[in-house]
Amino acid sequence: MNFLAHLHLAHLADSSLSGNLLADFVRGNPTSSFPPDVVEGIFMHRRIDVMTDNLPEVREAREWFRRETRRVAPITLDVMWDHFLSRHWSEISPDFPLADFVRYAHTQVATILPESPPRFVNLNNYIWSEKWLERYRDMAFIQNVLNGMASRRPRLDALRDSWLDLDTHYDALEARFWQFYPRMMAQASRKTL
Repeated sequence: MNFLAHLHLAHLADSSLSGNLLADFVRGNPTSSFPPDVVEGIFMHRRIDVMTDNLPEVREAREWFRRETRRVAPITLDVMWDHFLSRHWSEISPDFPLADFVRYAHTQVATILPESPPRFVNLNNYIWSEKWLERYRDMAFIQNVLNGMASRRPRLDALRDSWLDLDTHYDALEARFWQFYPRMMAQASRKTL
């Protein structure tokens, strides 16, 4: 899962959207550095990552990547799941339009920015002003996201080529998303994530 899915699942679970978005920027035990609700959100994010990586649909999808891109398949898939969530948001969350949800999420996350790591603050300078979460619905933007990550982290250069794997298996990936994401939403609503 990437940014949008973590925020969405956190909302469904009444968890801290701030903590769920911050989690990738925090190493080790966060309990002494953040308020309890943010810490709970960080832990929820970590549980979701482990669960998602072990879903049979996700393990199957990783196998569709070519040998030269398989190493970055988990990252590529995380971004792709956000694409499908953004693209199908009106079906998934008909009572909470995506633009309204993004404004709500931004308001929630902004509360922790003064005490957040600089890299997280920098991400937030772009994610909201450039409307990343809404733009995930466009595959051209997904390609830009992957290229941007590859540019910032040369050891992930294969992300540029992973675009071809997404394009080749688009329909199958979309079908897998519809298999597992509603289950995750139900678990979030039951607070069992």
